[in-house]
Order: sequence, then C-alpha cells, then structure tokens
Amino acid sequence: MVFSNGPEFVAQAVRDWIAAVGARTAYIELGSPWENGYCESFNARFRDELLNREIFYSLREAQILIEQWRKHYNTKRPHSALGYHLVWSTKYG
Repeated sequence: MVFSNGPEFVAQAVRDWIAAVGARTAYIELGSPWENGYCESFNARFRDELLNREIFYSLREAQILIEQWRKHYNTKRPHSALGYHLVWSTKYG
C-alpha cells in the first residue's frame, strides 16, 4: 500500500491494522506529492469530501459512512481525469 504522510495514514492504529492483515506500506517522501499523484488526489478528495465533514462515534459508523462515500465516489461522482465522466460509465459503458 502506498500512503501519503497525512495524520490519518500514519496513526498507530492504522499501522497496527496494516501489520495485522499482512500488508506492507510504502510512504512517499515528505514534500513530494508528485511521486504518486493519483494517491494524493484521492487522499485529498477523501479528506475534503468525507473525513473533514464527519465525526465517527464508532467503528461501525465509520465503516458505513466510508462505504457510502466509496460507492458515491465510484458510481455517481464525475472525475476530472475521465473528462468529468463517471468511473462506472467509462469502464462499463
């Protein structure tokens, strides 16, 4: 997994979960967002459109809200990299 160095991605709980599932991480160099522009762009949208707008009171609530956002992001939200088309229509239409 490639991560930005944002606070939500370097938290100890996240690092513990990554280790528990057997994944490995690779962090981009600080001050070098161009190393993974897609990751940086996604993280910015995720932060702006969900994380900065919600307070999660339980893990279950976070799972539900994140899944709702993910479905919206992948099926209803236009993407600039796709000429403001939807991911679903580009892939399957």
